[in-house]
Formats: sequence, structure tokens, C-alpha cells
Amino acid sequence: MTNPSTADALPCSVALVGLMGAGKSAIGTRLAHHWGVAFTDTDTEVERAAGMSIADIFELHGEPAFRDCERRVIARLLDGPPQVLATGGGAFVQDATRALIRERAVSVWLKADLDTLYRRTHKRGHRPLLQTEDPRAKLERLAAERDPLYAQADLTVPTDDRPLDATVAAVAQAVEAHFAARGTPPTPRTGATES
Repeated sequence: MTNPSTADALPCSVALVGLMGAGKSAIGTRLAHHWGVAFTDTDTEVERAAGMSIADIFELHGEPAFRDCERRVIARLLDGPPQVLATGGGAFVQDATRALIRERAVSVWLKADLDTLYRRTHKRGHRPLLQTEDPRAKLERLAAERDPLYAQADLTVPTDDRPLDATVAAVAQAVEAHFAARGTPPTPRTGATES
């Protein structure tokens, strides 16, 4: 059952969507603190549910098995109390997962340009889809394929090279305005610093 104070702070979950490197985890952590709710990285939850890393899931079982596990994990999380979710880059691209998020959460596309995404991801070896000879070209292809689907999110906020606090404040403001327009404005937690 939802904690009444959590429900008052955030009427439903907020799901951050976008390509790897858009800032979903960094921004999501601060948003959760702002509203006094939990933050969950869905990739971490998928790894916990599967008992192995995402890279191993891809290698041993393939991407379809990973996407199925991801959808089930996100469904379980959205059945719980309102929280901030950082979804994997491909989650919102999947029709069933996108429909689930759109039905049960407010989705926010954290949109960053290719240069920003590449700079944030190219030195990290834990991203299976970027284990190619030309990760920048792969990111460019992913953006071309996925951006039209990310654009179906309820809200879009750019996350390029402005300070993190400014981006967090912009996302919080957009989400709060969205809820207010629906007649259910969230309440920042008592003592939370304004970003």
C-alpha cells in the first residue's frame, strides 16, 4: 500500500527515458531526493532479478530475453509506491514497455545531443550495445531509431552541457507543471533544497 506522504509528494511514478549517457541516473537520484521518494535504476533491478549482469544476459540469452525481463521488472516497480525510475536506454523503445510506462507513470525524455552522449559513454565498458569498433556511429544509429519513440514521452527536457543542478531543476519544474495541469501537483519533501 502506498505511503500517504509519498502519494502526496508524487501522485505517480516518474520514468526517465532516453539514450545511455543522457543523465537518467544522476538526474533521477536528485529528483527522488527533491520529492522525498525512492530512486530506482531499472538496469540494476534487472540484474538483481536475473542474478547476472546485463552484459551476461545479452551474451547468454540474447536481447529479447533481456527486454522481457526488463518489462516485467518495470511493471513490478510501477505497481509499487510512486518513485523516480531511470529506465534503460531501450526500455521505452519496446511497445509493451512504453505502453506500460505511459499508462502508469509520467515519462520524461532526457534529450542530449550526440556529442554529449558519446563523451559520457565512450570510456565505459559496461554498455553491451556500444561494444563495437565505432561506438559513436552506433550511438548515432540508436538515436535515429529511438528518438521518434522517445518523443512520445509526456515531457522532453534537454540535458546537454548545462550544470546538473540546472537540469534537475528544469525536469522538476516540468514534471510539477504537468501534475499541476492535471490537478495533482507534487509536494517537495520538507527540508529538500530547491535545485
